[in-house]
Amino acid sequence: MSLLRYANPRPVSIRARLLRPLIRLTIGRAMRRTGSFEAQRRQLLRAGGSARLFEVRGTRIEAGTFAGLPTLTVTPPRSSGLHLLYLHGGGYAVGAASLYRSLASRLALLTGATVTMPDYRLAPEHPFPAGLDDALAAYRALLDSGIEAGRIFIGGDSAGGGLSLACALAAREAGVPQPGGVICLSPWTDLTISGGSIRTNRGTELVLAPDSTERYVNAYLGQRDARSPLASPLFADLRGLAPMLIQVSGHEILLDDSTRLATAAQSAGVPVELQVWDGVWHVWQAMPKLLPEADAALAAIAAFIQRST
Repeated sequence: MSLLRYANPRPVSIRARLLRPLIRLTIGRAMRRTGSFEAQRRQLLRAGGSARLFEVRGTRIEAGTFAGLPTLTVTPPRSSGLHLLYLHGGGYAVGAASLYRSLASRLALLTGATVTMPDYRLAPEHPFPAGLDDALAAYRALLDSGIEAGRIFIGGDSAGGGLSLACALAAREAGVPQPGGVICLSPWTDLTISGGSIRTNRGTELVLAPDSTERYVNAYLGQRDARSPLASPLFADLRGLAPMLIQVSGHEILLDDSTRLATAAQSAGVPVELQVWDGVWHVWQAMPKLLPEADAALAAIAAFIQRST
């Protein structure tokens, strides 16, 4: 395992400094909202509606259906034959593929990969394991289309990062080949909310809050055990999983979900690279072109994909 601490570009960019209060007031406010999840979903879509403005020219984004799920597919101008199954974040209860158009288009351009972004079923209407079932169905559908497992990468952010790991675990248990790699951006891997950074990073977190994470857990799991490996991959037997790339901000409450995951993966013999970034926030990678640190992080993801093929 290599631990890389980035402050790239150095020092922390002026844009990152200027965006911090805006992130707290928009995405942060939407993610911390209480009340109905339906209203929260609408607020989050409004807060992240600018994603279309930062799409990369030359890529094509099409809405359709894949594995029975509403899906956005991003096609690069020149295909490398690689595929990325990207699972959005949102605490398993909010969020949408459309919020990641800019991230997906940038990765498609950098890697030549076709990016498939399904809108998996959300809690509380569809609790665990509905989202996992959808993710695994999408991965199986990619394999059934004739793509070699090693040419497919599974990635996601926050809850989608945890779901990516759970998908790889479920594939292993079902005897389905592992993907070429798993990409976890600020992953939520511990639904027991026991990491020390939940408390120590409370003051520097811009997007999440300890109280709101409990609300998402209740919606997703109900009375199920939060230590279930397919709900909290941190507690899983990770042996035999694909290589992992983990990116996380050093200032967010889910920092320990990443550092403990990296340690567990290393102990299980899984190739893992942990990148802890300074001066940014939870899932900063979703803001390419606007934020230099997002561009640098996505370039690092592209490098991981290229090394793993």
